[in-house]
Amino acid sequence: MKRYRYMSEEEKRAAVGRVAGGEAVSTVARSIGIDRRRLYEWCRKHREGGPEAVRRTGRPRKEASSVRGQSWQDAPDEASAARRQIAELERKIGQQQVDLDFFRRALRHIEETRRAAAGRGGAASTKSSRR
Repeated sequence: MKRYRYMSEEEKRAAVGRVAGGEAVSTVARSIGIDRRRLYEWCRKHREGGPEAVRRTGRPRKEASSVRGQSWQDAPDEASAARRQIAELERKIGQQQVDLDFFRRALRHIEETRRAAAGRGGAASTKSSRR
């Protein structure tokens, strides 16, 4: 089974830069140990979306999400900082309420399914084969 090598954003940008500088795609891909199709994909993404487009895929790192959470601390005065913090906390409470509603509906659905299955009578399995 082939193991995939994860490349950092800097490595991707350096590889794309080498290709943009005139080096052959196959040569660059071979030197960093990736498939040339992957390098073509990075070059296309870089061309369409700029350097930020070649970042690692998947969930953003915690540093990026914590910056959004501290936006209220950058406010010019206390009143606006308090308003931003309140708005942020209200959004968080709203999201938690949505999550709670979803799980309550899911639990209700499971309980109704169990009640309906239990009301049909008879055991769901056969008797034990022990003698």
